[in-house]
Amino acid sequence: MKVLVTGAQGFVGHHVVDALRRQGDDVFAADRTTSSAALLEWARSADAIVHLAGANRPPNESEFTEVNRDLIAQIVEGLGEARPLIVFSSSTQADLDNPYGLSKRGGEEVLQGYGNAVILRLPNIFGKESRPFYNTVVATFCHNVARGEACSVSDPSREVTFVYIDDVVATILDSLGRPPVGVEFRTVPTEYKRTLGQLLSEIESFREMRTSLLIPDLSDRFLVSLYATYLSFLPQDDFAYSLLKREDERGSLAEFVKSKQFGQIFVSRTHPGITRGNHFHHTKTEKFLVLEGEAVIRFRHAASDEVIEYPVKGEEYRVVDIPPGYTHSIENVGQTELVTLFWASEIFDPERMDTIFEAVKR
Repeated sequence: MKVLVTGAQGFVGHHVVDALRRQGDDVFAADRTTSSAALLEWARSADAIVHLAGANRPPNESEFTEVNRDLIAQIVEGLGEARPLIVFSSSTQADLDNPYGLSKRGGEEVLQGYGNAVILRLPNIFGKESRPFYNTVVATFCHNVARGEACSVSDPSREVTFVYIDDVVATILDSLGRPPVGVEFRTVPTEYKRTLGQLLSEIESFREMRTSLLIPDLSDRFLVSLYATYLSFLPQDDFAYSLLKREDERGSLAEFVKSKQFGQIFVSRTHPGITRGNHFHHTKTEKFLVLEGEAVIRFRHAASDEVIEYPVKGEEYRVVDIPPGYTHSIENVGQTELVTLFWASEIFDPERMDTIFEAVKR
């Protein structure tokens, strides 16, 4: 399919161009530097037009009408006998009587006269590579929080509707493959609502993760998308951070990540001949995975004298489950440092430790 994409260098446009090219479509990518003659030539030879060019915050209000209404009118008029499908990026503000909303509604009216179009009324779009202080408040918050800069919120209780860039692109591709009957208004199937106060709090929690280690609830698709967006705004010299390392005569240990939903993960380095553990839990469960070195993991049920042994080596990638009620230990029986990854079903709580110290070997 030959597809003309206007606004091809914009936030949504460059994602759409990339998606179309990856699926093998022939794309005409039009931007501000494209001449009117070239734009109309591409439009007449295209099977479909994705019209994303638009003015959001122009220095002069007259540009709203010039870009959001008049440009699509010029394209439609210049098509002549050609009747390509047009997918038009409109806005939920088209129902409002502000200059932006009126200009978007004007563009919709042009297409209703044209008759072969999908009109997408889009709310606030967020995602990677959006522009702070221009595209969306999400981009502004992510940019500032990632740099430790303050964010200004005039009304924290104001609720805003958001859609994610990947969902917008998928909706556009779906519209190209599912032509309308006449003119159809369509929306992105998945929308999210947040107050500005909630939004800022969630983004700030992402920065705090480096010290709290608390992973957000990733069963919430909005948080998955928002966290991905936040990470895309990290300065390139700030991708890495150090964990708090605790050291003693046994070796070292560091907590990696924690979650109220899945517990916590931590890693340890243990010197040769050293044993860790010798305790059991009533409810907490764990998994041990030796990454480097050799170890013996030992168990003894609290009501038994029988000791069970599991030899493990790093190259085996063998996971050992730690059931409740079994006192357990892990001994470095190799000649090198033992590196072990641990998962616990609960975050460590000093007020509710659920850890009873008792030696495996009596």
